[in-house]
Amino acid sequence: MGPGLPILACTIAVVGLLVAERRGAQRGKWIAKPLASCAFVTTALAAGALDDTYGRWILLGLVLSLAGDVLLIPTTRPKVFRAGVFAFLLGHVAFSAAFLTQPLDARALAAAAVVLGLLLLVVWRALAASIPADMKRPVIAYFGVIGTMAVLACAVTGAGGPPTVALGALAFTASDVSVARDRFVQHEYLNRAWGLPLYYGAQILLALTTVVIQ
Repeated sequence: MGPGLPILACTIAVVGLLVAERRGAQRGKWIAKPLASCAFVTTALAAGALDDTYGRWILLGLVLSLAGDVLLIPTTRPKVFRAGVFAFLLGHVAFSAAFLTQPLDARALAAAAVVLGLLLLVVWRALAASIPADMKRPVIAYFGVIGTMAVLACAVTGAGGPPTVALGALAFTASDVSVARDRFVQHEYLNRAWGLPLYYGAQILLALTTVVIQ
């Protein structure tokens, strides 16, 4: 089986998830979200993620993202939410480890660090007033980890790696802004309407990099 079928399944499940989010249908979320996330893990497996070290690290990151997705479904359990954030943090570490197996371009690394550092600082300033005091340090740490992951991805692409490495990592970073805004600033459908497609698109792109990088 190639990756085409799981990508299609992911797309259909994301559409279902968006409908469930719009209607506030919790049961629909419990069905559609795990299905969509399992589909991007299946995409990586179909693309040959188990064949080399890079692919295995990417697969681990995707599995941890799947765990985070499920843990973020409940909206009224702070401890479960924190566990989901921690799963995503570990997922970003796994993606970073994957990128470290590849050649890195120093100039791309430095440029991405400056640009992403400034952008994340702007995001932090926009969110900081709305983040509870006990969550500020974890959020800062999370920003540091996801920023590092995205910078390393840009360095891989800068060194001749596929553009989808940087594109997937940057899209993942951007989608996390929607999660933070939805959680800490304004819980509204608009955040999920753009954030969820961007997130799942990012995961599919990262899964497919295992085809190109062998």
